[in-house]
Parts: sequence; C-alpha cells; structure tokens
Amino acid sequence: MHEMGIAMQIIEIAESSIPDDMKDARIKKVNVKIGKLSAVVPVSLRFCFEIAVKDTRLSGAELVIEEIPVRARCRECSKEWMIHDPDFKCIECGSGKIDILSGRELDIASIEVQ
Repeated sequence: MHEMGIAMQIIEIAESSIPDDMKDARIKKVNVKIGKLSAVVPVSLRFCFEIAVKDTRLSGAELVIEEIPVRARCRECSKEWMIHDPDFKCIECGSGKIDILSGRELDIASIEVQ
C-alpha cells in the first residue's frame, strides 16, 4: 500500500512548513489534489493519513482531497473532453493521438496552521 508512504510524505512536508517562530503551532487541515490517473486511492490515503498523524503536530488534522478528473485534448482535431472510460480515443474524430491535460496530479494545494 503505497498510500502510507504518500501520507508520511504529506506529514513531513506539512511539518516542515511550520515557521520556526511558531513552535507551538499545529496543522489544522491539509488540502491535496489527486488526479484520477495518479494510482492513489483517496479512501486508502485518508485511512493511512489518520493513522500516521497520531503523535505528530498534525494529530487531529483533516485531510481534504480534491479528485482531479482526466482531461484530454486531441492532437488531430483539438477537441478537449473529460475521459470517464478506459477508452482514450478522441470523442470527436476517434484519433488515439491525444494529450493528457489533467488527471496525474498529486499535489499539496494548501496547509492550514492553527
């Protein structure tokens, strides 16, 4: 389960984001963006995060996950669309020559310190 490793990295990044002059500060919320193609299962990540934050400055912090859909553009006809099925062909012209515009994200969008 690679979600535990990701949760640990999120915690490490969040803890290191607390300014040195705020030693008693705690992290209240971590907002992340996860693309549908990132191979991260949001439910598993949330579960791992809840376990991993115990006894850290993130204890009790909320992990807010925004799932980013897969968006593509056809190189042949320039049509843009959201991909919902495993069929990665243009919905306009049927070409398989596409660029993935979104859906691979795994980013910390923001960290809220209390």
